[in-house]
Amino acid sequence: MASRVLKPGIYAVGAIDWDRLLFDEIISLPAGTTYNSYLIQGSEKTALLDTVDPTKIGELVNNIQELNVNIDYIISHHAEQDHSGSIQGILEIYPDANIITNPKCKDMLKDLLLIPDEKFITVEDGETLSLGDKTLKFIYTPWVHWPETMSTYLEEDKILFSCDFFGSHLAESSPFVTDEARTYIAAKRYYAEIMMPFRMFIQKNMEKIKDLEIEMVAPSHGPVYNKPEFIFEAYKNWISNETKNEVVIPYVSMHGSTKELVYYLMDKLIKKGITVKPFNLTASDIGEVATSLVDASTLIIATPTVLTGPHPSAVYAAYLVNALRPKLKFVSIIGSYGWGGRTVELLKGALTNIRAEVIDPVIVKGFPKEEDFKKVDLLADEIIKKHKENGLL
Repeated sequence: MASRVLKPGIYAVGAIDWDRLLFDEIISLPAGTTYNSYLIQGSEKTALLDTVDPTKIGELVNNIQELNVNIDYIISHHAEQDHSGSIQGILEIYPDANIITNPKCKDMLKDLLLIPDEKFITVEDGETLSLGDKTLKFIYTPWVHWPETMSTYLEEDKILFSCDFFGSHLAESSPFVTDEARTYIAAKRYYAEIMMPFRMFIQKNMEKIKDLEIEMVAPSHGPVYNKPEFIFEAYKNWISNETKNEVVIPYVSMHGSTKELVYYLMDKLIKKGITVKPFNLTASDIGEVATSLVDASTLIIATPTVLTGPHPSAVYAAYLVNALRPKLKFVSIIGSYGWGGRTVELLKGALTNIRAEVIDPVIVKGFPKEEDFKKVDLLADEIIKKHKENGLL
């Protein structure tokens, strides 16, 4: 793709990766992604904000060279290689350029990319850099999502270059948001999979930028927001302590017993007006499971007992939930067993990061019988009661 103009003297020069299916060897990309790099041409100096994944350096170089500019500064917001991996290649073409970053990011870039110390200029939180008629203000935004992450605010044009903050994995030819509904889904998934563990840090960083006059947000992945209120309001909702009247049920069933319990419970909850989101773990997109956790009040993990513990897919689901730290209020477990085991104990032990109330699990022997369904009735009644008490229903 060619370079694209955001505002006079400000260009998107990054790359669109239409075909990438997996990110960090764990995150599926149903809509591809972008590696956003931005070029700011001032009256005296020119700055390149981040680079691209090394696989796309050719596109970045072509986009820069068609503008016929020299690079004086490379601003590095984040050391992860999808942003920084082409810095060395750019330095080979523009050897006089210096890397502008914070001290923590400098140390990480030296470790990850073996860049020599003399190529760096470090900046402090709130420090500015003049390009002539354009002024860059550097804002430390740690833990969105690495400890060294920062953002840059272009004062004259009122653009926040936010790095992974407010990003989305979404490949589109337009540099700007063209379909808010599609972008919302992609941004929410991105938040769920990458940002949700750092919700409390994001609250602090949202507070930090609230007084800036921002007309445009340019993240490192996905489209640019030329109506930034859209993504700001979404993030305020996602990072709040409020949850919705929703129950998420990731489940796996080997011979039908656990599935029978799941569908019986779902029917009871739906009839009482609760939104239920089931995910068969053998077939579901795990990114959709993560996204469902952003708003959910209650999580029910459903699994058969394999040997003496939960099914491996349920273990992975519990690990994912524990890592993502969603703002759940209630958690429980349902399932079946053949002769015994420690399913409940092991799953509870896998959820140590979740500050949610545990509702008594229902674990039945073999295929559920009448007395087992009565236990599920009690579980459903308790969930309904808890949702009502919390003003969710």
